[in-house]
Amino acid sequence: MDILVILAGTATGIVLGLFGSGGSIIATPALLYLLDVAPKSAIAMSLGIVAVTATIAALDNWKRGNMDVSVAAVFGLFGVVGTYAGARLGVVTPVVIQLVVFALVMYTAAWRMLKPARLAVPAGGNGSISASGGAAALPCTGLFSPCMAHMALHGVGVGVLTGFVGVGGGFLIVPALVLLSRVPMKIAVGTSLAIVAAKSYAGFAGYMGAVPIDWALMGGFTAVTVVASFAGTRIAHRFSQDALKRGFAVFLLFVASYILLKSVIGG
Repeated sequence: MDILVILAGTATGIVLGLFGSGGSIIATPALLYLLDVAPKSAIAMSLGIVAVTATIAALDNWKRGNMDVSVAAVFGLFGVVGTYAGARLGVVTPVVIQLVVFALVMYTAAWRMLKPARLAVPAGGNGSISASGGAAALPCTGLFSPCMAHMALHGVGVGVLTGFVGVGGGFLIVPALVLLSRVPMKIAVGTSLAIVAAKSYAGFAGYMGAVPIDWALMGGFTAVTVVASFAGTRIAHRFSQDALKRGFAVFLLFVASYILLKSVIGG
């Protein structure tokens, strides 16, 4: 196995283990710039890699009781529809547009890490929730409740973004789950992993047959990522999450800027 595949897979897995999301933000640039994979193929393969890794992480969270299955089903179902549509749109969209949107997503993720939202969640997950002292969240007590409708719309929107540029969208999903479904952060992260997995499979399916896939490379990358994600989980308990997020955010700013310069100015 190529040393670059090992390094890229290790970096992707550690980020997933540390933050529970962000793997595709590392995987796509690594495939594109380190491993010389064509842009659309890199986006598709990143979705496949994250799908498998997120599935394993989601199963672990489910076994630990850190998942709201009903919320995952609603958000995930509509997310899958949006992701497949986004992937089909990505197939026919000029690469430069996809890369610019991807860079903007990285800037957004970096901003969220440097200036995280203040989400107050009761320990039991049953009280009202507000962001920075804002209004309480909508009640989420049934399948046809207002918050479920909001989650469905949010699922479609995040799904389209996932399929279009190949990001799992965990950094967008977790805040939505906390605010709309009133679940504790730990359960929101576990639920988000299940949603990310489902959407990533749908996005990968949307690119299948339309772009070339290097199955051997993707398989090796995925295997390394899965192993490294467990190491990332162990590392997460030894360092300050705030410090890790700030460092990763700075890294994202550099990579996003490089992608913009390379795709727009460098052609």
